[in-house]
Amino acid sequence: MADDGQYLAKLRDYYAHHRVLPSYARIGSLIGLRSKASVAQMVLRLKGEGYLESSPDRRLTPGRRFFDRPVEESVRAGAPAPAADSTPESLSIDAHLVSNPSRTVLVKVKGDSMIDAGIHDGDTVVVEKRFSANVGDIVVAIIDNEFTLKRYGQEQGHVVLRPENKAYPVIRPKGNAEIFGVVVGLFRKYR
Repeated sequence: MADDGQYLAKLRDYYAHHRVLPSYARIGSLIGLRSKASVAQMVLRLKGEGYLESSPDRRLTPGRRFFDRPVEESVRAGAPAPAADSTPESLSIDAHLVSNPSRTVLVKVKGDSMIDAGIHDGDTVVVEKRFSANVGDIVVAIIDNEFTLKRYGQEQGHVVLRPENKAYPVIRPKGNAEIFGVVVGLFRKYR
């Protein structure tokens, strides 16, 4: 049972490469278990923890916790601090960033008008589709049939869209500014 974490890690790597989980026979050779009974017991334990499930045709599929990732204590961006030796909790990135899956889209950012808000060219923002926003929300808005990413504001009862880069002007739409959605998170991949 102490090796279940290592077994799960190998299954996750296999899934990331092949986009499917291996057969029981392949699991045995992948993780070094020789007997089918040992593989079946390990799979049963991982099912019990929510990492694996069986489809109606009895194939293994990722369970609700399969994509959970460990969350370490914290790391200082300033002076170094002693590392804590504790068991980390886990977090599913999708569950953390997506409250309403049917209304959530990912939008690739182009440009640097929001750089002072920490949103860079090439980032991907997680947007929950909504038709209204609160003052201060970062939104994807539609102006003259074009999308823009800005901070939502109001002046004298009129919508204003503020960039987070002083090199860009505040947008004060003459007509209607339609809110496509509100940014609820973002991610970027470093090379």
